[in-house]
Amino acid sequence: MPTKVGIHDRPQAPRKDLKREHRAGLIQTMKGGWVYIVTDQPNGTLYIGVTSDLARRIWEHREGVHDGFTKRYRLNRLVWSERFDDIRDAIACEKRMKEWKRAWKVKLILASNPEWLDLYEDLNR
Repeated sequence: MPTKVGIHDRPQAPRKDLKREHRAGLIQTMKGGWVYIVTDQPNGTLYIGVTSDLARRIWEHREGVHDGFTKRYRLNRLVWSERFDDIRDAIACEKRMKEWKRAWKVKLILASNPEWLDLYEDLNR
């Protein structure tokens, strides 16, 4: 199972004397994020991604908005996701998971979604 790293190492609130653009950048990095896994079918090809807006990003995968790996292999079934309070923690988790063996990823999916159901419809409930 992935562990959240640096969860207690949050940056301090931006100082008022910082430039507006810099403060906006800090606020953006402190925004939460998601790590997710999409596939084409049960036990199919897996793709791990990270985003700050999971519903929008999965919609993009489903609609083939962006050219790339997920569009080429039609990976549009959301089978696993995890929310992080800080996008930087989500990015770190995604990088670690991309190094995992396939069996570890499958075990993670099976622990919460043994039937490999598409979880996209549950996002807006």
